[in-house]
Amino acid sequence: MKTTGSIIHASDFYKVTHPPQYPVGTTEVYSNITARGSRLPEIDRVVVFGLQYFIQEYLVHRFETEFFQADKDTVLKKYQRRMDTALGPNAVTSARWGDLHDLGYLPLMIKALPEGSRCPMRVPFLTIRNTHPDFFWLTNWVESLMSNVIWHPITTATIAHSYRRLLDTYAHKTSDLLEAVQWQGHDFSYRGMDESAPICGLGHLLSFTGTDTIPALDAAEDYYGATAETELIGGSVPATEHSIMCMGGEASEHDTFRRLITEVYPAGIVSIVSDTWDYWKILTETLPRLKDTIMRRDGKVVIRPDSGDPVKILCGDPDAALGTPEASGTIRLLWDLFGGTVNSKGYQQLDHHIGAIYGDSITYARAEDILDRLEQQGFASTNVVFGIGSYTYQYVTRDTFGMAMKATSGLIQGRRVTISKNPKTDTGLKKSAKGLLCVDPAEAPTGFRLREEVTPWEEATQGALRVIFENGVPGRTQTLAEVRDRLARS
Repeated sequence: MKTTGSIIHASDFYKVTHPPQYPVGTTEVYSNITARGSRLPEIDRVVVFGLQYFIQEYLVHRFETEFFQADKDTVLKKYQRRMDTALGPNAVTSARWGDLHDLGYLPLMIKALPEGSRCPMRVPFLTIRNTHPDFFWLTNWVESLMSNVIWHPITTATIAHSYRRLLDTYAHKTSDLLEAVQWQGHDFSYRGMDESAPICGLGHLLSFTGTDTIPALDAAEDYYGATAETELIGGSVPATEHSIMCMGGEASEHDTFRRLITEVYPAGIVSIVSDTWDYWKILTETLPRLKDTIMRRDGKVVIRPDSGDPVKILCGDPDAALGTPEASGTIRLLWDLFGGTVNSKGYQQLDHHIGAIYGDSITYARAEDILDRLEQQGFASTNVVFGIGSYTYQYVTRDTFGMAMKATSGLIQGRRVTISKNPKTDTGLKKSAKGLLCVDPAEAPTGFRLREEVTPWEEATQGALRVIFENGVPGRTQTLAEVRDRLARS
């Protein structure tokens, strides 16, 4: 998220009106972030991810450069102008921000579960409190900024992991190529995403290594200690687009295919979009003419259909006329032409010189349907790669997993108070936790459980939440390798 003003403008207007609304004598606000429920039936836990990025980029870098190191008068004047023109003259003053500028650091403590953990719904994965009594208002001011930045990478990492679990399940049942699964989900989302694409793309890479989102690799190195020379962050292959195929002309499409696989890429993997005009003609006329060339080639030619119903395109249309290519579908046609092997589990795996990828409007449900139909037809699940795009990763909201930050405790004139909301008009989803919180490790399948209204000592010393930011200083950072390993072991 970018702002044209200082980082202190990164808020909702109603947040800036809250400080005087708290009871007189308030000195602490203690809050948490919780995924309150899932709208996706296959998911019951969220993957904790993106907090380290948020802290390093926003709480450290941007607060330092745009606020603490910036000229105080300039920052406050710009802030006051924004408040006056929107809320009315002196409805909100810049005095509190001036005090914070004088303090010189963010007096906040943030504790969280380790990134890569899978946290059950309704169990907090993060708590936050102020560490200086004069800045109690800062705890919930940061909600707008934090929520804006972290809900999307958490959601992306969670959905990507659900795909990984699905693909692993079918690979264990039908394939010997279990290592291929890490490439079976390929991130196609960049062009359809917003400015969160780099960190969301990295969320995908927690579960896979296939990606076309270049900035995701930059995010891995910039924020998660990865080094491309010494570890596999992510990778891709050469691939065509429709402009390439169109430039060659429909009448010369066969020649375009031949030139691509013999002259431009005589070896290695190349993915060729194949539905620019007549997809079934490619499978039944062009590929048979090029079969010997493809089979002699040192590498794989990947066919990419890009339109139509992905289930029918890959697995065949049961309503199509018998004997037609539409009735057979892509995988059957490729098997009939190029053959392959029958693996140890009794399923057919295409010859390694040929493959297929589908990336148009893939969803979890469609992917599951495709894998199920391939299994029924006797094909290994690893015969197809899925391009997972913005239809999956952008067509979500903060409410996909009910992500919310709520205060549960505070101090008023030295007295600890318990805070909780439980609207009678709600179904129970918005009921919040109570008091100081402790999140304990638990046996599978939950992984973690919540204890409410614990003592200050228990909150400070027990549970799985660890300090990741305190008084302007990040806690111990985690590497991409560590996050990936933790998620894989979960």
